[in-house]
Amino acid sequence: MSTLPIVQIRTTPSLLSIDANPGQFSIRQPKADVQLNTRPAKLSIESHPIRLSVDQSEAFSAYTGGNMIDMNARIYSGIQQMFLQNLGERVQQGNDLAAIHKPGNTIANIIGGDWQARPFPETRTPASSGNVKTRVYTQPPDISFTPAVSEMNVTVNKPEIEYQRGKLDIYVKQYASIQYTPPAIDIGL
Repeated sequence: MSTLPIVQIRTTPSLLSIDANPGQFSIRQPKADVQLNTRPAKLSIESHPIRLSVDQSEAFSAYTGGNMIDMNARIYSGIQQMFLQNLGERVQQGNDLAAIHKPGNTIANIIGGDWQARPFPETRTPASSGNVKTRVYTQPPDISFTPAVSEMNVTVNKPEIEYQRGKLDIYVKQYASIQYTPPAIDIGL
């Protein structure tokens, strides 16, 4: 009996080689630029001087009689008063003389007591602690205030992004192959 010849087929698969490195990102963000400007607060105070007013005219009037116009007015007014008072006394003396029949109303009693001199009218005003008048004039200070002002300017810098590509090498490490091995033929006749 004879055997059938067998053809041998041998295959080799293809082998791919992949060598890859990933890419790299580089991100750098510069700091923001900040400018801060501040105008300081301003306080302004302007004070006004204090004024003092002293009126001593009534005190001088009590010491010396004051100015001539006022002194003459007081003398004139005092003489008027004295005249009216003397006139009243003379009328009373006349009335007492008319009633001579009453006991004690003698001429010596009525006219004898009228021998003293009358004082001249007072030329000065009465002395008093209120004769000197003082006044203090004050004025509140002028105050102006300007508040501080701050200005901030921010400049944001964009990020700087760099990318370095990685490598990707693909190559065939082994090619696919097919190998046929025919059977050995025995020619034996």
